[in-house]
Amino acid sequence: MTTHTLHFASPQWLWITALALFGTGALFWFSAKARRRQLAQFADPARRDALLASHSKVMRVVKSTLLIISLLLVGIALARPQWGETEERVDRKGDDVVFLMDASKSMLATDVTPSRLERSKMAVLDFLRRHAGGRVGLVAFAGDAFLQCPLTLDYDAFEESIRDLDTDSVLVPGTDIASALFAGSRAFEKSERRKILVLVTDGEDLQRIGIEAAKKLAKDGVVVFTVGVGTPNGSQIQVQGRGGEMEPLRDEKGQPVTSRLDEPTLRAIAETTGGTYRRMETVAGGLADVASALKDPLSRPAAVFRKRLGIDRYRWPLAVAIFLLVGESLLRTRRRKVAQTADRHAQPIA
Repeated sequence: MTTHTLHFASPQWLWITALALFGTGALFWFSAKARRRQLAQFADPARRDALLASHSKVMRVVKSTLLIISLLLVGIALARPQWGETEERVDRKGDDVVFLMDASKSMLATDVTPSRLERSKMAVLDFLRRHAGGRVGLVAFAGDAFLQCPLTLDYDAFEESIRDLDTDSVLVPGTDIASALFAGSRAFEKSERRKILVLVTDGEDLQRIGIEAAKKLAKDGVVVFTVGVGTPNGSQIQVQGRGGEMEPLRDEKGQPVTSRLDEPTLRAIAETTGGTYRRMETVAGGLADVASALKDPLSRPAAVFRKRLGIDRYRWPLAVAIFLLVGESLLRTRRRKVAQTADRHAQPIA
């Protein structure tokens, strides 16, 4: 849905409002039932009508209706209805960074918790919130590689791409680091900005040409930071079986496949391009070198991003709700003429 059409920025409040309306209606019903029961105990039917002569059932219904409508409008206001569109200018400074995320089956290994892939996604999202300033992009790779998110300043779109990444994102099995490096380098534009690739993988380069690819990228000024996910001892790769249960991934001979972190390959790729290698022992630690490199003030050109935003219209339902609440508080449930007559009859005779 576009920002031009009516939509709600916080739709969860609509469900909460529906529950609140149901609870309020039930409260009114039980309250009315309790009043009738108490009146039945207080007076007989003949006197009960005289006692209630000054009470207007219509006005009580009107007051209850106004309260319910006011509650509905407050809930709609909390849900933040929006229509129309505006632009917000965002001035940011920073380098272009393309993350190369390994989405091969080996990233399902659980030698780090909850898994190599999930740990990688958590680390990149943490880095984005803490250190990102320039444009970011995403390349997903396994036996092949493709640009899943072009360089952008729209961090929401990038975060959505990260969250959607899984081992089914790339159909070709295996791990081709060279393909990922070349796909990442093609994402950059011809400019004076630094070209930084962040390779997040367990390093099992089945094609064995990742180091050669890094040498070619180094000539073009591309810097590659490598982040190793996993442990040198490794663990078996668990995949979902036909029955839905988790079972070991097996090779052509039927033996369980054990995946190990290949640190020498990742270190060689990083050093070839002037980057650094670090094992992801904590969520934030794996990308610490990248964060330090981006703090260089001399290499952070300015970037301008225009973000489209919906226009909030919550003021209208909120204003109507306040008006109805004020009106409800001014209404009386006693009939004026009947009440005045009852008051005169109640005066003592001199």
